[in-house]
Amino acid sequence: MPWIQTVPYLEATGRLKVLYDRVKGPGNNVDNIMAMHSLRPHSMEGHMALYKAALHHSGNTLPKWLLETLGVWVSSLNSCEYCVEHHFAGLKRLLGDDARADAIRRAVEARDPDAAPLSGGQRQALRYAEKLTLTPSAVSGADVESLREVGFSDGEILEINQVTAYFAYANRTVLGLGCSTDGDVLGLSPGDSDDPDNWNHS
Repeated sequence: MPWIQTVPYLEATGRLKVLYDRVKGPGNNVDNIMAMHSLRPHSMEGHMALYKAALHHSGNTLPKWLLETLGVWVSSLNSCEYCVEHHFAGLKRLLGDDARADAIRRAVEARDPDAAPLSGGQRQALRYAEKLTLTPSAVSGADVESLREVGFSDGEILEINQVTAYFAYANRTVLGLGCSTDGDVLGLSPGDSDDPDNWNHS
C-alpha cells in the first residue's frame, strides 16, 4: 500500500478521470507511479510530459532501448526496484533480444558497465549517468567531452542527461511515497512518439 491516499480509476472524476483515461493501459490499468499524483492531477500532467519527452519522443535520436537501459541503470543506482522492474521489461521488449537484455541486467546488478554487451560509447553513457546520479556536483565539462569523444552529438548528450535527470525524479517519487508494482502491468509505455499528447500505455 502506498504511504499516501490515492484515487482508484473507478473512483476518479473530473480532471483526474480525464488524465487517467489518457494514461491508462489495458483493462483500465493505471500505473501506480501515476496514481501517486491522483490528489494533485496537475503534477501528473507535468510528470507525463517530462516522461514522454525524455524517453518517448520522435525528436530523440538515440534508440529507445538504450534510453530504457539508462533508466534501469539509474534506477538500480538509486535502489528503486519499481522503476528497475518496469523499465527492464520495457528494455527487453524494445531490444527484442532476451539473452542480451538479461546480460545487460546482470551487468547493472553487478555495477559493472564493462560487462554489459554494449558498445564502448554506450558504456561511457552509463558512466556519465552514474556520476550524475551519485555525485552530481563532481560532473565537469570533461565528462561531457568524453561523451563527444565516443561519438555522441551534443543533442544526444542532452538526451542522456535528461533521461538520467528524469529517473532521479521518478525514483524519488516512488521511494518517497511507498509506490509498489502491485497490480501494475510491467513494460508498457506510450508508443506514439510523434504525438507528445498521446500518453496511452500499450
